[in-house]
Amino acid sequence: MVYHSSFVDDNGITKACGCPLLPLKTHIRGPAPAFDQDKADIVDEAITFFRANVFFKNFHVKSPADKLLIYLTSYINIALKRLEGCRTLAVGTKAIINLGLEKVPVPGEPGFPFPGLFALPQSQEEAELLRNYLKQIREETSGRLLNCAYRANGTPNKWWLAFAKRKFMNIVIL
Repeated sequence: MVYHSSFVDDNGITKACGCPLLPLKTHIRGPAPAFDQDKADIVDEAITFFRANVFFKNFHVKSPADKLLIYLTSYINIALKRLEGCRTLAVGTKAIINLGLEKVPVPGEPGFPFPGLFALPQSQEEAELLRNYLKQIREETSGRLLNCAYRANGTPNKWWLAFAKRKFMNIVIL
């Protein structure tokens, strides 16, 4: 059984293209509201549930936060694929920074991994809001993922990097 997000109550949460802009524990500037540092946010959930959820080929969406969890699981898979050949934390950090510099596509643009998951943007402002949020959440996820993918001494953690070979929902990552 797939793990779903605990952020099911979306009252008072801003949405862009049907994606909830959930609060984050982050120091990175962006449109995400601040979150309590002592509680788990959506990035913590995505990283925690990744190794279990990556085995599933289907993901039944129960709440709008599940859509974001699907997006983050796919992004973690892409990030691990980039880290797969990196033998040190320094090289891995450089690879993740390069991944963060890539353009973030939004629904309706070529390169968006899940065409039907989010609604198409109604305006350019909504598209930019979602793009900035996804960029912020990707950067935050990347930083936290490095702490899991590499040990304290800077060597790769094979128990994490082994999941780079998995396909989430049968999506081939290039």
